[in-house]
Amino acid sequence: MDKFTTLTGIAAPLPMQNVDTDKVIPARFLKTIKRTGLGVHLFDAMRYNNDGSENPEFVLNQEPFRKAEILIAHENFGCGSSREHAPWALLDFGIRCIIAPDFADIFFNNSFKNGILPVRLPRAVCDQLIEDSKLGGNARVTVDLERQVVVRPNGDEIPFEIDPFRKNLMLNGLDDIGQTLQHGTAIDGYEAGKKQSQPWLPTIAA
Repeated sequence: MDKFTTLTGIAAPLPMQNVDTDKVIPARFLKTIKRTGLGVHLFDAMRYNNDGSENPEFVLNQEPFRKAEILIAHENFGCGSSREHAPWALLDFGIRCIIAPDFADIFFNNSFKNGILPVRLPRAVCDQLIEDSKLGGNARVTVDLERQVVVRPNGDEIPFEIDPFRKNLMLNGLDDIGQTLQHGTAIDGYEAGKKQSQPWLPTIAA
């Protein structure tokens, strides 16, 4: 998982509440277990017309938001089914941070596990950031995880809270497997000790 330290990028406005995971990535695209290739289907129902052409009214089909790395939404983002494909699709598109007043719990947890930083900020602040996005290509927002601040295009700094354990994982790029591998030496030592003390136990191939 890539480390998340400081991100400065274009912030795309999505002033919608209750954006469920089926809107993020429809169920018909869940046949794959690969984490790549899903970005093209992100927000498929809103992003494309029935004939497959792009809907020019949808924000991610507009410049400069085609290259957005930050998404700003309203309450209860990521509600609905617990599909991990939702953060996979966001990440594959290029989204590394979502700012919203609150998130559905499972989506919130899955985001951290996949290197996406969910930032909770009050609705009024999210609306300010959405208003900032009207500056277009100049609407660069900075998310500084180390300092725990979101910096608006005008330089104003907005503090946010984050669990210290999750902050450490993001700063160091550690997913569940990465956390386990940190204890690789101890695990190897345990396995070697077991092999010595109980040689009759079957060996599990690596």
